[in-house]
Amino acid sequence: MRIFRQLSTKALMLLIFLGVVPMSSQADALIPAPPKLAAKSYILIDADSGEVLVENNADKQLPQASLTKMMTAYLVETEIAKGNITPEDKIRVSVKAWKAPGSRMFIKEGDSVSVSDLLKGIIIQSGNDASIAVAEHIAGSEAAFADLMTQHAKKMGMENTRYENATGLPRPDHFSTARDLSILANHIIKDYPELYSTYSQQYFTYNGIRQPNRNRLLWRDKSVDGLKTGHTDEAGYCLVASAKRGDMRLISVVMGTVSEEARARESQKLLAYGFRYFETIKPYSAGDILNEPRLWAGAKDKIKLGIKDDLYMTIPRGQAKRLTAKLNVNKVIKAPVQEGQNFGVLQISLDDQVLAERPIVALENVQEGGLFKRLWDAVILFFTDLVS
Repeated sequence: MRIFRQLSTKALMLLIFLGVVPMSSQADALIPAPPKLAAKSYILIDADSGEVLVENNADKQLPQASLTKMMTAYLVETEIAKGNITPEDKIRVSVKAWKAPGSRMFIKEGDSVSVSDLLKGIIIQSGNDASIAVAEHIAGSEAAFADLMTQHAKKMGMENTRYENATGLPRPDHFSTARDLSILANHIIKDYPELYSTYSQQYFTYNGIRQPNRNRLLWRDKSVDGLKTGHTDEAGYCLVASAKRGDMRLISVVMGTVSEEARARESQKLLAYGFRYFETIKPYSAGDILNEPRLWAGAKDKIKLGIKDDLYMTIPRGQAKRLTAKLNVNKVIKAPVQEGQNFGVLQISLDDQVLAERPIVALENVQEGGLFKRLWDAVILFFTDLVS
């Protein structure tokens, strides 16, 4: 596992980069072995950096039970974002949705139910009836909707996931993995943050029936704000959970435990381990100017360089001052330059181990200079190369 901690400020990172602040002689961080869980499969990731902190059988294909509804809800959220449906739209309940076995939000055949209520019924009450109702409305049939679910999974990089229905009821080729489900959870959190708060709601009342969210961690840990439980005899008891403390968000996936209490307890072990021994840092943001080297033959004499996206890293606590940053920038940069054009590499290391690498790109467009400027710079470059 790649291990990285937060430098106190960007100024400190710059001083380290310039060599003004030497690397600390602090001893290596002492991190115990991760907990071993009573589960068939599990994983713990940092949501921002994507770093895997703990995993066991994370790529084992297993029945996903109602964890399926994470993708069902994601597709509803996608349709809302595209403007194809609105939360206020009414969906008419079919006989198939009404008769769906298992967990329910208790909608009735012929009722017209809002997308917003159905989404809550899927996420909070784990309603199979609500899942089928939205599947039929969006894709025409549950089978067609399941095909869309699998396509979205592949697009996200969920290589070991297949869907045959919108509910998670057992089917031979309906499965996922802990790693894939952590990927999906991250998409739910980041792609539609305005809808994510639904996953933290403890209760939802529909048709006069008040039902609790089955995620026990919502009552036990104030930092936990999602996501979804699942259970069938085949899958056992499963839980995808996410928690945020300070600037750090973790996602845990636990599959195949023996009880509701066990899935909550084992998830707590993962989250406690991650928050206790690691933290998330963002040493550089997209658009930060990391260097302004000479620009030859340009309308400007310098070009601003940085990284394209925010850089997040997960590091063990207590190791900040042991990090070093290094820029490897092209010796000669000539105009014209297009924004996003690559001109080097940023490396962040702990001792001799490179922990993160990002391309150094132009942060602006710069056109060629006038004829005299181009000729003058060509002469200077010629003699510079000659002397070298």
